[in-house]
Amino acid sequence: MGAVWHPECFCCNACNQPISDYEFSLSDNRPYHKSCYKEQHHPKCDVCKNFIPTNAAGLIEYRAHPFWHQKYCPSHEHDGTPRCCSCERMEPVDARYLILDDGRKLCLECLDSSIMDTHECQPLYLEIQEFYEGLNMKVEQQVPMLLVERQALNEAMEGEKNGHHHMPETRGLCLSEEQTVSTILRRPKIGGYRIVDMFTEPYRLVRRCEVTAILILYGLPRLLTGSILAHEMMHAWLRLKGFPNLSPEVEEGYLPASSSSGSSKKGKRSQFEKELGEFFKHQIESDTSTAYGDGFREGDKAVLKYGLKRTLDHIRLTGSFPMLTSLVIYSGFSTQTSLCRTFHTILHTIK
Repeated sequence: MGAVWHPECFCCNACNQPISDYEFSLSDNRPYHKSCYKEQHHPKCDVCKNFIPTNAAGLIEYRAHPFWHQKYCPSHEHDGTPRCCSCERMEPVDARYLILDDGRKLCLECLDSSIMDTHECQPLYLEIQEFYEGLNMKVEQQVPMLLVERQALNEAMEGEKNGHHHMPETRGLCLSEEQTVSTILRRPKIGGYRIVDMFTEPYRLVRRCEVTAILILYGLPRLLTGSILAHEMMHAWLRLKGFPNLSPEVEEGYLPASSSSGSSKKGKRSQFEKELGEFFKHQIESDTSTAYGDGFREGDKAVLKYGLKRTLDHIRLTGSFPMLTSLVIYSGFSTQTSLCRTFHTILHTIK
């Protein structure tokens, strides 16, 4: 450092102890023990809590979640480290996640507002119905809504002829066929970070109209459950109103897969729930799939320019979104609010 030091005066800027090692590190012209410098400046993995290793080129290389900014070693993407099935954050070594009976894992923050059985979900279902009534899109028929396990949802999906499904995980389904579905009777108990005492019962679906039921995957937070309900209820509304068979880009793109809804079951939303709602909005707005991503952005632009009613009228007649330069014109007027904003307002309408 261009100076002469007493051995006891040449101290580490971090621990203030003398540096007697042959090598030391510098930062802002201040000396550090190699170990102290690493502790202060070398990033640690948010999952395993160890220092993130350097790659073959000697550079620190890590991965980061695009929304939560959780930093982790690249190896965790391939070593089976579980993610929360709701918020997608990886499970840290110092925080255990709840294991659901179908193998999914749920972080404790998402568990805090989770909906676990059909009865518990009914008030939210009514609130989503009221939201659609406020858009003059009331679902006239009484459509059963059931919370189900993943296996029951997959079996129902195999027996369904209509619809498009968001892979790799389908979390909701609007049924048109007669089936017998196993629904969750009451909220299961939790013991030792596991679901215990899961009670289900068969529910026979009878076709009285174009929609026989709406199925929702159990165990998800109220915000995510509400967004899935909003999505599947739009499927139901389109079928009940006689819309033609639509392409995935129009039907799925028009229905935001993660349009957030609901408030905390305890009333006022926690800071985490607010962040969770922003995460679900981030998911739909940044989706890269053709149907759920590109289709949504195209539909959003159409509703922003022409309004909700005129866009729906155009879809009914043509099966496609109106082009931004032309539109089949009908009587009537609708406030020109974007599709994105329309569904995001669900976040703030549930009392």
